[in-house]
Amino acid sequence: MFEIFSFPFMQNAFIAGFLVAVACGVVGTLTVVSRMSFIAGGVAHASYGGIGIAVLCGFSVLFGALVFATLCGFLVAYLTLKNKERTDSIIGAIWAFGMAVGILALDFSQGYNGDLMGYLFGSILAVPLADIVFMCVANVIILAFIAIFYTQICAVCFDAEFAALRGVRANLFYFVLVGLIAVCVVLTMRVVGLILVIALLTIPPFIAEKFSTNLKQMMLLSAVLSLVFIYAGLTLSYFFDFGAGAAIILLATVTFFVVHVAKG
Repeated sequence: MFEIFSFPFMQNAFIAGFLVAVACGVVGTLTVVSRMSFIAGGVAHASYGGIGIAVLCGFSVLFGALVFATLCGFLVAYLTLKNKERTDSIIGAIWAFGMAVGILALDFSQGYNGDLMGYLFGSILAVPLADIVFMCVANVIILAFIAIFYTQICAVCFDAEFAALRGVRANLFYFVLVGLIAVCVVLTMRVVGLILVIALLTIPPFIAEKFSTNLKQMMLLSAVLSLVFIYAGLTLSYFFDFGAGAAIILLATVTFFVVHVAKG
């Protein structure tokens, strides 16, 4: 059993899994509480445009995905604040725009890059040290920001209009929350891929919500659940030789259905 930890790529995978679980537990909770799951899905798929541009121009895929996802997220935030009645249409348009840009950029790029499949469907076993450093920095930024502005973020997530009346800059925090979602999406795509990232971002918080009495407790439990799903899926994929990303999400969804039925 413990020989799994003797391989450097497995050690990197477990470290990356821990870092992603923390980010998903915290940001995912805010996403679910503020009912922004569809926005997270739109940002996740739109970030494919950044992957395509990065491959075409020859720079870091993670950097390209992060910048493009953040810009698309801010565009979604701006447009939805202006026209809240058409949020779904706006997100759908940005979603399609990002995917189209990514596909066209890859068509213009030379050769075939096998790593692209890893970004779509996850490649946690191939996470390099550079990505782990990026994940560490991103986690520090996320946790520090939420710790400093926890009260304001809670107010905006639960009732943005009331928070604005109490002097909180609700629109600004809305933009920041979308930015945090974009960062978390880019972190998570290495583990489960852009196709499944929305599941890891929302399923653990959905489950945690049924057993929590406050937001901090929900964040902590969500992070623990994310870690359990990631480590269990990673272990199963090692011993039975199938995709880690799909295994992680399958475990999460099965647990979600069981809890949903049991708790009513």
